[in-house]
Amino acid sequence: ERQLVESGGDLVQAGGSLRLSCAASGFFFDAWAIAWFRQAPGKEREGVSCITSTDGSTYYTNSVKGRFTTSSDNAKNTVHLQMTSLKPDDTAVYYCAAAAGYCSDRYATYKYDYWGRGTQVTVSS
Repeated sequence: ERQLVESGGDLVQAGGSLRLSCAASGFFFDAWAIAWFRQAPGKEREGVSCITSTDGSTYYTNSVKGRFTTSSDNAKNTVHLQMTSLKPDDTAVYYCAAAAGYCSDRYATYKYDYWGRGTQVTVSS
């Protein structure tokens, strides 16, 4: 069974940092697009970042550029999201998602075949 499991969410003060991880089981990140999404209460799920495992290309939504970095450890089948300079607006449940191929249409939720259950990130002011 193919699964994604997120970890690393926590309560942190504004300006702080967190590192989220997304571990895959049942398949390998050898030719996949792995994205991070987030969903705050009462808001739609929004795409945060995407990485293509084949060449390491990365993409970020404007609100996190310069603060978040995604990386892939293909040997460990894990993708990370390093978040710095966190703001209260970053508070959300963060999900990772996987789709075969590349990061085209990267923030379209229908693109992704596999989703994790999410990890809560709370940033206090």
